[in-house]
Amino acid sequence: MTTLTYAVVDLETTGHSPTRGDRIIQIAIVLIENGKITRKYSRFVNPGRDIPIFIQQLTSITEEDVKDAPLFDDIASEVSTLLEGKVFIAHNTDFDLSFLQSEFTRCRVNKWSGKKIDTVELAKILFPTSPSYRLQDISEELGISLPAAHRADDDAEATAHLFLACLKKMGKLPEKTLKLLHRRSFSLRSDISMLVFSALNESRDQELSTQLSIFRGIPYRRDDSHSAYGKAAIMPFPYKDEKAKIEHLGKVFDSVDKREAQFKFMDAVWDALQGKQEIATEVPTGLGKTLGYLFPAAIYAAEKGKPIVISTGTNHLIDKMVGDDLEKISKMIEAELRIAVLKGREHYISLGKLEELMRIIDESYDETFAIMQILVWLTETVTGDLTELNVSGGGQLFLDRIRKQSNVLPEDEQLADFHNRMLAACSSADLIITNHSTLLSGGYQNKKAFQSIGGLIVDEAHQLIQIANHSNETVLSYTNWKYVIGQISSDADGQLLFEVDRLHKRFGTFSKYAKEQLSQLYDAFMQAFDEAIRLLADTRSDQVNNSRGNRIVAPLASLSLDSQPFARVAESMYQYYKFAERYPSALSAVEQQMTDKERAYLSEWAYWVRELAIKAGDWVEIFLDANRDNYAIWLEKDKRSIPGSLTVVKCPIDGTSRISQFISSLKEERVGIIWTSGTMAVQEDKRFVVRQLGIDETVPLKTFEAPPHFYDGANIFIVKDMPDIQQVAQSEYVEAVADAIVQTVMATGGRLFALFTSLDMLRQTYELILESELLSEYALIAQGVSSGSRMKLLKSFRQFEQSVLFGTNSFWEGVDVPGDALSAIIIVRLPFTSPDDPVFKARADKLSEAAINPFTGYALPEAIMRLRQGFGRLVRSSGERGFFIILDRRIETKSYGRRFLDSLPAVPVKKVSLERMVNELEDCYNE
Repeated sequence: MTTLTYAVVDLETTGHSPTRGDRIIQIAIVLIENGKITRKYSRFVNPGRDIPIFIQQLTSITEEDVKDAPLFDDIASEVSTLLEGKVFIAHNTDFDLSFLQSEFTRCRVNKWSGKKIDTVELAKILFPTSPSYRLQDISEELGISLPAAHRADDDAEATAHLFLACLKKMGKLPEKTLKLLHRRSFSLRSDISMLVFSALNESRDQELSTQLSIFRGIPYRRDDSHSAYGKAAIMPFPYKDEKAKIEHLGKVFDSVDKREAQFKFMDAVWDALQGKQEIATEVPTGLGKTLGYLFPAAIYAAEKGKPIVISTGTNHLIDKMVGDDLEKISKMIEAELRIAVLKGREHYISLGKLEELMRIIDESYDETFAIMQILVWLTETVTGDLTELNVSGGGQLFLDRIRKQSNVLPEDEQLADFHNRMLAACSSADLIITNHSTLLSGGYQNKKAFQSIGGLIVDEAHQLIQIANHSNETVLSYTNWKYVIGQISSDADGQLLFEVDRLHKRFGTFSKYAKEQLSQLYDAFMQAFDEAIRLLADTRSDQVNNSRGNRIVAPLASLSLDSQPFARVAESMYQYYKFAERYPSALSAVEQQMTDKERAYLSEWAYWVRELAIKAGDWVEIFLDANRDNYAIWLEKDKRSIPGSLTVVKCPIDGTSRISQFISSLKEERVGIIWTSGTMAVQEDKRFVVRQLGIDETVPLKTFEAPPHFYDGANIFIVKDMPDIQQVAQSEYVEAVADAIVQTVMATGGRLFALFTSLDMLRQTYELILESELLSEYALIAQGVSSGSRMKLLKSFRQFEQSVLFGTNSFWEGVDVPGDALSAIIIVRLPFTSPDDPVFKARADKLSEAAINPFTGYALPEAIMRLRQGFGRLVRSSGERGFFIILDRRIETKSYGRRFLDSLPAVPVKKVSLERMVNELEDCYNE
């Protein structure tokens, strides 16, 4: 491969379609020979047409830059000659190469031919955990200089360095990994196979790294994460010593103000751990809550030799804590901490399942690509946590098939199991970091991980309530059921049943009677299943009181369904899956005579039969279980897609018992328990969240308030000339909201969150603004519309100075946008749970039975808590400027409106017209 010359190409163009008149405005080519850059070629190109304003802003290439430049017709032959005989490389060859070929054709120059390498495809394989493969993002991650993104010369050089970084990374992979990659590389979209072949030849006879082990031919990273250092050095906790605390914080911050609230919180955590007491605490956003509990917890754990368990709401918060906050703590205490991060077992890879599927599946492109990413990742990961990987949608489906499902493993897999590795790490850790879902999961995992702990800290404690409910949720999805059933029911060529029958015939164990009986049982099951689904699908919108547009949501009890058809499904399904379980049993006597691939078919059959058995249990749980008093059970469907959209959900309405069950076991061990959140109380009901969590009334609630000057830069606007949301049609309200957002964005220059309580209203508003083109110069990022996870959307928001983020529930809390990156938050409507929400309705009925007003006793305080969480996104540190804009007039027209305002920090509240507010914002931002 070293004899080849690589030509790295980047184009800047007026648009994406040369056939519609778009043209090149800059071309750059970087040549690589023998692993070094040997030549750089760059030209501005006169497109012979106007450059769109958007392209000028994106590339910083102006009409002035290209007015005296040659047309591409004038340099086409020169470019063609330069590329001739070279391997073509680009960061997205589908664009650069196809555009260039089209231009060669137009200019009557011979099209380029040869091998091509797409560095997007290559980087995804070799850097499988990178959060983004945009050139500027991957360049920043790898430390590659990119002075001006979207300039062809800088982009081409950055792409060249990325290609060289990929070659370097590939050269370090073990020979066995390269062999597994090479076998699959021929189905990639670019000619990466030749690079893998070259690396494989150079790796022959190299010894396996001492950091790696082999599981059934697959190299994976050894567990050396906890052997590099010993027990953390013990330092005394600076109890009630502000000067010492400031000194420790000074090790990680350039300047440290006196943080009285944070210091008192640290002391309260220390007191609870030392005294083995239980306390609840409220620490407002921006006061350093996370460092406030990590600092005393780390010292206590090191001193006592017992781990502290820290649970938080989401895996994103875990990643932030591990990647940022714990590094600060290690510097503060001047010692390395032993950290164990524990998630549910389904987060971890099953190496046995991976090896099995690599033997039997006919891999699609997405499956092939995911396997190649996983093989590289396994040489690096110390956790085996599949969420580390950045895979495609199709790749995600493959990951779902290789998740750990059982604690019972073959002996060789037990030694290689990442989940077992994490459980073992807990026993020697100083801090065990986990999420609420894992905390409540109980069973084998928690008994092994959380034995002999020194204390528990529950952060974002208010989120534990909803997670406790959903952790015991049962969901019946029609499409998922049909998928599982189809895995063992189809005997088409290549399907599992076909392969099992083929094995029976090969070894002389095939029984025509057994096959007919299996088919008859399947037919009986499907007849019963289809009849039950028809009953659910026939629900009309006039039978329910929550039918909006095409979506229908109906409590199951309101449908008055006969239980007999559903009982017939349960009985026929049981008979079918029990027979299916026995169907390959005659082959067990000849299993040793089978190939690995043939044995894997039997393992795959057993897996899908188990999945069907789980489905059978879910069916009984939803439709036939007599214990329904403490559950909400409802049906959801879309009239445009029946039965495909059909879903039935059973969810507990009160998860308190699940929380109490876990906490009671800790109380028996006498350890300190600290509940903490930015919002634990509301004005009229200080113990609202505490009571929801099932915490004893005797447990003290300590509130740590921000200093008076903390919110000096914040202002609240109530827009008083908005239409009343309860008096006008939604379409009219959406138009007013869109107008308010547009005017506010123009006044602030973007950097704005618009928070909704309904995805439907969000979409309507977003589409209306998009169609108006009034914000065409802004990056409009909408949850549920723009692709990507919440964190990806947030990253996009941060990257663009002129950006607007439209978000729903998950953006009301748990996201940090510090400093000037966020200038304003618009609250479209007060965050009440919809009264038609099935869980809310069931809970409201329970409260009414107990003579408690569901609105004042639950709906209102819950909405107040959410509004406080929303406000917490705005001011993350002292002195930050921001505007909290409320469009819902109920906050001033309803008697309960005052309670919302009283719950927020004491900042100026202005009730103004939209025009007046916009004028004030313009004056502020023009200062």
